[in-house]
Amino acid sequence: MKFMQIYKRYLKGICLLLPMLILAGCNNNSSGTDTGTLAAIKERGKLIVGVKYDTNLFGLKDPATGDVNGFDVDIAKALAKKIFGDENKLELKSVVSKTRIPMLQQGDIDAIIATMTITPERGKQVLFTDSYFDAGQSLLVKKGSPIKSIKDIKSGVRVVTVKGSTPAKRIRKMVPGATVLEFDNYQNAFMALKTGKGDVLTTDNVILMGMSRQDPKYVVVGDNFSDEPYGIAVRHGDVEFADYINKFLKEIKSDGTYDAIYKKWLGIAPPKNKENNKSQ
Repeated sequence: MKFMQIYKRYLKGICLLLPMLILAGCNNNSSGTDTGTLAAIKERGKLIVGVKYDTNLFGLKDPATGDVNGFDVDIAKALAKKIFGDENKLELKSVVSKTRIPMLQQGDIDAIIATMTITPERGKQVLFTDSYFDAGQSLLVKKGSPIKSIKDIKSGVRVVTVKGSTPAKRIRKMVPGATVLEFDNYQNAFMALKTGKGDVLTTDNVILMGMSRQDPKYVVVGDNFSDEPYGIAVRHGDVEFADYINKFLKEIKSDGTYDAIYKKWLGIAPPKNKENNKSQ
């Protein structure tokens, strides 16, 4: 009997203490103290971001210098500067469409900034920030090709694209009879088009623009036939870090940093009426 009285007093004490602990935790978070991923990044002393190494304009490695440059790389540098006050406190890791989510889930990287389209399916695996860039699926062909738009993709046409990408899934759905050839990365896909293994290459228009700049014998044709809003991806459930990045995106769009990055890599000012300049 005496034991039960002591046990009840113990439970009562726990019940009284628990709300105080929860309240203290809430007050601690509201004080601006960094927790979770952001705290781990600061303790480590660098931000680790997955970017593409094979995508001209967004993330391309220079074989001569080993440097990786592009739109996404500059966004990553701006985020490192936001966190540390120093854009050089950044480590870039190479990702492709099929490896970026596993690398994020395994903790190899803190975030994905790699021409990654926001989709409901991917949203089950990662947490996306607001869109930071609007692209659209299009086609790349050799000059003189009879293919001028998506309407010219018929049964038997060999369509080159990249494994694990939304364009690969979309082209199969839109043209069931097309022969879809998937490659590990954009360099291999572009080489397949150049060597005649495929008739047309499909992916996001801005990625195709980068390929065309590399080799002007290849041109982007037809209108975009999809909307591809790019988002920065963090681990699923990491709401605090996603909110931090969303605030960062709003800041760089309001202070001119985003516009400067856009003009640097695309050669034009970002369209103000597009979603890449709004929160989603």
